[in-house]
Amino acid sequence: ALVNVGGDLAKLVPGRVSTEVDARLAYDTHGIIRRVHDLLRLYDEIAVPPERLLFKIPSTWQGIEASRLLESEGIQTHLTFVYSFAQAAAAAQAGASVIQIFVGRVRDWARSHSGDPEIEAAIQRGEDPGLALVTKAYNYIHKYGHKSKLMAAAVRNKQDIFSLLGVDYIIAPLKVLQSLKESITSPDEKYSYDRRLSPQSAARYDFTAEEV
Repeated sequence: ALVNVGGDLAKLVPGRVSTEVDARLAYDTHGIIRRVHDLLRLYDEIAVPPERLLFKIPSTWQGIEASRLLESEGIQTHLTFVYSFAQAAAAAQAGASVIQIFVGRVRDWARSHSGDPEIEAAIQRGEDPGLALVTKAYNYIHKYGHKSKLMAAAVRNKQDIFSLLGVDYIIAPLKVLQSLKESITSPDEKYSYDRRLSPQSAARYDFTAEEV
């Protein structure tokens, strides 16, 4: 059923279709790889070529290693559930085609938990932790020439969109997209269509030796 839905979507949309690997395999590198190979065979039976496919894998250390091995075979992977810079950097180093960060979920966690040094540092700088993580991950990917594309998901409002302009991909609810249509841009930087993220800004971003 999963592959049939993916096949139908491939007929309707351009670009790639992302198929999620069973989350119960999140801590089983070889189980993930076997499952992706099985899915590829099923897609081949309905004439969907590998270049139209992404395989969505949880960003556990085992999942990141599976991504590295699959990418070495030319199979495109989509690493999800990235909630820290360490995960994002490891995913980029593994060569994942797409890395997905849930902006709103990081923000939600920060509201009800404390003690995470990465989140605390962002808050002390007066930054939203979810937006800060996307910015840092984007700059790392582009500054150091990794092939990965960064996807920002779970955006909650139009300010999230404005703050992330320039990121490779954004997943936004329909109501947020509709709010953009109603926006009138002004000199106020908060709601302007100026690009916030770019390879040029990434080149100027400073990372510590430990982060690199």
